[in-house]
Amino acid sequence: MTEDIVAGVLRQWQQVHPGLDTGPMAVIGRLNRCSALLQQASDAPLRRAGLTRPEFDILGTLRRMDRELTPGRIARETFASGAAVTKRVRQLEARGLIARRPDDRDRRVTHLSLTDEGRAAIDRLLPEQLRYEAALLDGIGDQRQGELSDALGELLVVLEGRLGSLLD
Repeated sequence: MTEDIVAGVLRQWQQVHPGLDTGPMAVIGRLNRCSALLQQASDAPLRRAGLTRPEFDILGTLRRMDRELTPGRIARETFASGAAVTKRVRQLEARGLIARRPDDRDRRVTHLSLTDEGRAAIDRLLPEQLRYEAALLDGIGDQRQGELSDALGELLVVLEGRLGSLLD
């Protein structure tokens, strides 16, 4: 098996500090490296469609929840700041992908929904994006992908329990 870049880093640390437990670095270093590489690679179809990942996430959130959402709810669902969501919503609205409706009772609150064009865009892009992401994982068998997904799910639950309150 070919050695990954993190294995080399771990080996170097063991030479400098032989008794050091680099186990956490082995996991987190690999997750960070995979995340950076996947983010870079998996956004290619989105860029071709003229969207950024955060814009795609907003469209996807509106589509999967299939109802109007406030910008605050979208921020929570997409792990983005309110200011970032406001900026992205403005861009998506200007492109005709999202519609904004003021609340009937509180004019400070707005409700966001997909336009027909926005719905068509996400419905066209999602299958293409999923095919592309499947191709990125092609070197790992289905069973290993499932195991990896389960292990990452366990890690996510642990991290959300410990860090989730810090991020609110």
